[in-house]
Amino acid sequence: MTFVQLIDCRTSRFDEMDRLLDTWAEQTRGRRTATHSVVGKDRSDASHIVEIVEFPSYEEAMRNSDLPETGRIFREIASLCEQPPTFTDLEVVRDEQVNAATVRRFFELLPGAGEPPPLDGLLTEDHHHHDPADAQEVIGMDAVRRELRLWRDGFDFTFTVEDQICEGDRVCARWTWNGRHRGEFLGIAATGRKVAMTGTTVFRCTGDGKLAEGWWQYDRLGLMAQLGALDALET
Repeated sequence: MTFVQLIDCRTSRFDEMDRLLDTWAEQTRGRRTATHSVVGKDRSDASHIVEIVEFPSYEEAMRNSDLPETGRIFREIASLCEQPPTFTDLEVVRDEQVNAATVRRFFELLPGAGEPPPLDGLLTEDHHHHDPADAQEVIGMDAVRRELRLWRDGFDFTFTVEDQICEGDRVCARWTWNGRHRGEFLGIAATGRKVAMTGTTVFRCTGDGKLAEGWWQYDRLGLMAQLGALDALET
């Protein structure tokens, strides 16, 4: 379930605080788990500052807090305040944009090397991954992670979400995938080639914003052609 933290403080040194927040964002790039952050200044009292930070779940918020940069920079921010900041922890019970945000976060976490990151804040334990190219059904968190590891071992890649359409419990994402073939993939040895493809995924979301099912459609035949796997068939 989406988790929101309100951080309330008073300071006459907001510019210094703002620079520290920029420093934290830069130092934790690619590792922080917050999906959205807003800093507001009280119109009737300029020294009253409220930061609203959103996470996919409480567990993701705790991972964010455990980053060494978070603790160090928070202590520096607290030293700029006239009194200790106060925290309010909120479980979100209604958010019409939570499904779209979860899908965006999911695509952000897919790229990388080695073992996939924890996905428990984004996927249900019995998540059903529908891919017409898979010989067997992919059901459950462990099966999804094995599928993702196959792609991570074969490619350095990125996803770009081009469009999202949300209706009810469904989110449709149109995406572009770009990669470099750096490892074995489906029996094809690394070629070093740059490859690309486009696709669409429709997700079914649960009431707490997690992804329960995903239906993937993409040009896998075109990808195999770019890897040279079809050359022998054309001669």
